Amino acid sequence: MNRDRYVDFLRAWAILLVVLGHWLITGLVRRQGGEIDAPELLATVPWTQWLTLGFQIMPLFFLAGGYAAGGSWARARAVGGTAAGWVGQRAVRLLLPTAAYSGLVLLAVGVSSGLGVDPATLALVGWAMAMQFWFLPVYLLLSALTPAMYALHERWGVRVPVGMGVLGFGIGVLVAAADSPRSGGVEVVGALNYLLVWGVVYQLGFCWRDGLSGTRGRTAPTAMAVAGAGVFVALVGPGPFPVSLILVTGQELSNTNPPSAAMLAWAVAQVGVALLIAPVVRRVLERARVARAVRVLGAGSMALYLWHMLPVLIVAAAFYLTGLAPEPGYGSVAWWALRVPWLVVLGGVLVGVLRALRPVERGLVALEMRVRPCWKARGADSWRIWAGLGVSVWTLTYFAGHGFAYGGAFPIWPAVGLGVGTALLAFPGWGDARGKGGGEGDLEGRGEFEEAA
Repeated sequence: MNRDRYVDFLRAWAILLVVLGHWLITGLVRRQGGEIDAPELLATVPWTQWLTLGFQIMPLFFLAGGYAAGGSWARARAVGGTAAGWVGQRAVRLLLPTAAYSGLVLLAVGVSSGLGVDPATLALVGWAMAMQFWFLPVYLLLSALTPAMYALHERWGVRVPVGMGVLGFGIGVLVAAADSPRSGGVEVVGALNYLLVWGVVYQLGFCWRDGLSGTRGRTAPTAMAVAGAGVFVALVGPGPFPVSLILVTGQELSNTNPPSAAMLAWAVAQVGVALLIAPVVRRVLERARVARAVRVLGAGSMALYLWHMLPVLIVAAAFYLTGLAPEPGYGSVAWWALRVPWLVVLGGVLVGVLRALRPVERGLVALEMRVRPCWKARGADSWRIWAGLGVSVWTLTYFAGHGFAYGGAFPIWPAVGLGVGTALLAFPGWGDARGKGGGEGDLEGRGEFEEAA
């Protein structure tokens, strides 16, 4: 099957905008006494919440992920692969670089704590280095559910994401109507929307790949774009939901924590637009230079996603702690003008960081080839895979919600959990060649973020 470069483009574009969005809304202030603070731009300058409409495009990543996963699982199943083996290979591909990143950050946290770094500063840095982790446990869970979700897709097609969407929308309305959206019972029910809302888009990726009627032509995508945008406007205008598609401190309702009915509407609109513009973008991607840029960005997207907040810390130490950075009024015209050199400097630092990490990346590629589970894993190996996945999801969920240094303390048990979870997933591949060849994994590109379509 020919690789669809448009799917690669959607994935790379989504990651690039996530990075730029995080950098854009991160502002640093040097307080009296030399401490560095990072006021929340979306809360301090409320009109900036409208900017999230352009930068919150993670639905495109889930759409591309579903497209790729559907084809990958179908091919693996056709040659005798098991659900545990397929899920294990994809999880290891995601977890090895995540574990390496987390290990280095946790090492820095431990050393800093031992040197007596202020706990509040350590907690802020630990949160900044884990702010992107919300995506990882959700994506791992959807990967684990892919065999079952694809079976539903084969039986009922477009009706599956429609049904999931109706249920997710209902849960979103229930959360909004509750007197206290953060109460225990409502919060538990609302958490289902992490899988339902993002699962709708992921499931639409299956439909798109298989060319079902809901994703063919222009009529259905146009209807999705118009209806999704219309419902979103109704929900954030006269409706109860905020416009921000990123969590804002102090807002009772959030569109992301958990994903709301408004987020679902916006995701459907994005999918519709993505399907509508696909022919035009595919023609642009036929140009060699454009295709090469997408390949380069896609190949490094996992490292880009994980490490993109480190340059902020480096620039903070080099320019803000030293007092070298100009500091106009927060959110002023001059402050916005300085966003341009800010982004340029961060981009340059990130390029240097990624180049320095190349030996680590090559080592992780070699390690993955040695330890990835057998694509036909059964019995005890399959149980280890599922156990490792469960522990890893719990740990990543903790880091996503608390950071790497919650309360300024070293997170001993989550750190152990991530190591144990990764080891359990990789254990079936140690010491033999079962995961090295002859399997579906060899048909895919390197990296969970840059996989075969």
